[in-house]
Amino acid sequence: MSTLQLDPHRALPFPAEQRSIAWEIYGDTKDLPLICMHGHVEPEVLADDVPFADPAQLLIVPDHYVFRMLASQGIEPARLGVPRLDGGPVETDSRKIWRTFCENWKLFRGTPSRYWLEHELVEVFGVDQVPSAETADAIYDQIAASVADAGFRPRALLDRFNIEVISTTDSATSDLRHHAKLAADGLGERVLPTFRPDAVAYLDRPNWRADVAELAEVSGTDTATYDGFLEALRTRRAAFVEAGARATDHGHLLADTTPMEVDAARELYARVLSGAEPSPAEVDAFAANMLYRMAEMSCEDGLVMQIHPGVLRNHNTAIWETYGLDKGYDIPIQTEFTRALRPMLDRFGTDPRFRVILFTVDETVYSRELAPIAGTYPSVRLGAPWWFLDSPEGMRRFREYAVETAGFYNTSGFVDDTRAFASIPARHDLFRRVDAGYLARLVLEHRLSLEEAVETAIDLTYNLPKASYARP
Repeated sequence: MSTLQLDPHRALPFPAEQRSIAWEIYGDTKDLPLICMHGHVEPEVLADDVPFADPAQLLIVPDHYVFRMLASQGIEPARLGVPRLDGGPVETDSRKIWRTFCENWKLFRGTPSRYWLEHELVEVFGVDQVPSAETADAIYDQIAASVADAGFRPRALLDRFNIEVISTTDSATSDLRHHAKLAADGLGERVLPTFRPDAVAYLDRPNWRADVAELAEVSGTDTATYDGFLEALRTRRAAFVEAGARATDHGHLLADTTPMEVDAARELYARVLSGAEPSPAEVDAFAANMLYRMAEMSCEDGLVMQIHPGVLRNHNTAIWETYGLDKGYDIPIQTEFTRALRPMLDRFGTDPRFRVILFTVDETVYSRELAPIAGTYPSVRLGAPWWFLDSPEGMRRFREYAVETAGFYNTSGFVDDTRAFASIPARHDLFRRVDAGYLARLVLEHRLSLEEAVETAIDLTYNLPKASYARP
């Protein structure tokens, strides 16, 4: 039976001379603390600090990177234990879910998920067997024993994984009670909230009116008018700042930041709040207006703005209606940034109070649009490869496309953007290895000295993420 082992040189360049230099650079970054300034680990996981349930509930059910690959081969989410919105039947036997995953291990060949999963299995759980139908139960038992240990509680993992700081993503209507508990327990500067107002920025969301009402309740501000709505958002942002937040996050479909005339925004808001259905053009116009208004507020309160556009979410209507959000059916679209961001950057792009980090899943815009923008406007940082580009080849292409124009120091450093807690170290490790390989090439081409390459690697790994998310 073959054994599962991690080659120490994995994901480093193949040519021997480049690999040797990359290994030296990586050696100076591999043990640095993890700065996790954008992610989706739920705050209650850390606030309540309860043990993880079992291997399937930890590694498969919550991770759409994993179950979307299985779904692409006809294995329905219900067979993998993904809960239905209507409470209908799904597989509840975690051992069966785990067996299904192990039986289909070969599907992950060549994917970043394979890298992350192998890292987790070996480094986190000490597994030395390759997942298969024959080894599924033994691996399950080994991981189950690990998660049952007190040393595997979520808070203990902060230390084990060497996580210096981690941000969660929280809706504008969150009462932040979990963060209050964390602060009371001495973790308020280590686990930070991030303000995400998407639910109230899109007028066509099914629960928009209910979310606006909840915003009024949690903020103590009347949202019956557009002006009251904006004031309620300011109030909530202030509460997030008080709780330690460094950033906002905006997962809009488009990057458009065109502001609406105030009277037009007031009229549209009142009409939709009273029950009228907005047109698609009105939905897009209001969302663009909200990005502009959020940038305006960032100049007031110093929260760093993150924009993650370009994903058509819930592409499969039946999956969305059955299982809800974030179930692997979010598909990238072609995204335009130059004209879309001009209204916001024309007003705030050189304002020292403003900072925006731009992400994309359309890598055709790296060299054409985003790198020139980040290399021009002092308020802009170019975010790390995200989602489908959070991969070895995606990271390498990012450096090749962006660095020549933006440089290294107009980028944000790495963010892992994951809700799969146990995969966080693997994601950061992969980034450090890929960057080491890229920098080693620049050394061999006599474009950087080895000393400069090491300094740059440390900055990209540790110093830049901290600096990018420091409130201006």
